Amino acid sequence: MRTALINARIAELEQGRFVVRENAGLAFRDGVIDFIGASAGLERETVDRVIDVKGDLLMPALIDCHTHLVFAGSRAGDFAQRMAGLSYAQIAAQGGGILSTVRQTRLASLAELIDTALPRLHALIAGGVATVEIKSGYGLDLASERRMLQAARALGEQTGARVITTFLPLHALPPEFKDDRAAYVAEVTEHWLPTLAAEGLVDQVDAFVEHLAFSAAEARGFLLAAQRLGLKIKLHAEQLSASGGCALGAQLGALSVDHVEYADEAALAQMAAAGTVAVLLPGAFYALKETRLPPIAGLREHGIPMAVATDLNPGTSPQTSLSAALNQACVLFGLSTEEAVQGATIHAAKALGLASLTRGLCVGAPADVARFALEAPSELCYWLAGVTAKAVYRDGSLLTSSR
Repeated sequence: MRTALINARIAELEQGRFVVRENAGLAFRDGVIDFIGASAGLERETVDRVIDVKGDLLMPALIDCHTHLVFAGSRAGDFAQRMAGLSYAQIAAQGGGILSTVRQTRLASLAELIDTALPRLHALIAGGVATVEIKSGYGLDLASERRMLQAARALGEQTGARVITTFLPLHALPPEFKDDRAAYVAEVTEHWLPTLAAEGLVDQVDAFVEHLAFSAAEARGFLLAAQRLGLKIKLHAEQLSASGGCALGAQLGALSVDHVEYADEAALAQMAAAGTVAVLLPGAFYALKETRLPPIAGLREHGIPMAVATDLNPGTSPQTSLSAALNQACVLFGLSTEEAVQGATIHAAKALGLASLTRGLCVGAPADVARFALEAPSELCYWLAGVTAKAVYRDGSLLTSSR
C-alpha cells in the first residue's frame, strides 16, 4: 500500500540544515519514502491512502540513542539524599546508586520488566521517538542481564518501535565479585558476551569507564572481544572525571562516547579522526547538579557530531521526554536549536550506526516520520515539558502510544 501525507510543512536537510518546505507532500510504500515535494505533485500520483495533515510539521522521527529504559524499582531515595547534600559517590558507597537498582531488577520477572518499562517507552513514542537504544546493566549476573535484553526485544515487538539493544555488564561491580574485579571482567568477556550474542540479544556493547566503575584498561579487552564477534561498541566516558574513556573509544573506533564532560583536546582530536560521535546527556548533568560542562566549543571546532539523548534511567536522569532533553541541551550546554534537533535525529542515527537514517526525509530513506503541530523543528527545544506528536511512523508503520 502506498500512503501519502499532503498539505504539510516538511523539514528537509539542505546544505546541512533543516529547512521547512511549505505546501508539501510525502509518500511512502513498503516502508520507504518514494516522493517528497510540492503537495500538488501528489495529485498526479497513484496512492492508496491520502492523509491531509492540515499544515502540520513533518520531520524525521526522533531517535533516543542512550537509555537505560528497562529496570525495576525506584531511586527516589537517592534523589532525596542528593537534595540533602550527598554526592553520587557517597550515595553509592552507602548502598544506593546502581547497585540498589540491581537488587530490585534481579527480583523482577521478565513480564514485570516489560510491564514496568512499557509506559516509559510509550512516553518516548508519544514525544515523536521511533528508534530507541536500550541498555542492560542492572542485572550484573547472566540470567538477569538476559532478562533485561529479552525485555528490550519484547518492547520493540509490542510497540513497533525500532529497539537497539546494548549489553552493558561493565556498569558496576556486582557484590559477589567485590573482592575480585579481574574475575568479573573475565567472566563477562569470556562467557556472558558470547552466550548472549549467540542468542541474538545483543546489537552493540557499552562500558562505564569512570573512577567509580571500570578503568579504560579493564574495558579494553571486553570491547575488543565484542568487536571480534562483529558487534559495535560504545562507551560511557569522561562523565565525572578524566578517565581515558574518550581516547579509548576513539582508538577502537567506537560509534560514540557518551557524556564527555571531561574530554580533553587530545581526546577530541582522536574522536574527530575516528568519526566517533559525542552523545550529550544533559538530563544527568541537570539531575546531579554538575558544573563541568562538555567541551562544546572544542566539539564544534573539531567537527565532531553531537547527539543528544535522554539517558533515561532511575537514578540520574528519570525523564521520558527527548524534547525536554533538547531544551536542556540548549539551556545548559549552549547548543543552538539546530544542533539540538540534529542531535536527536541524524547525529543520533550515526551514534547507533543507522546510516539510512542520517539523511533525514528524502526519497529512498526509511519512512520514519513524526507529525507535530509545530511551526518549525526548533520548537522541539522550546517547550519545557516536552511536546506530543500527532503521529509517529517507523518504516511507514504507525506506532501507537497509550498517552
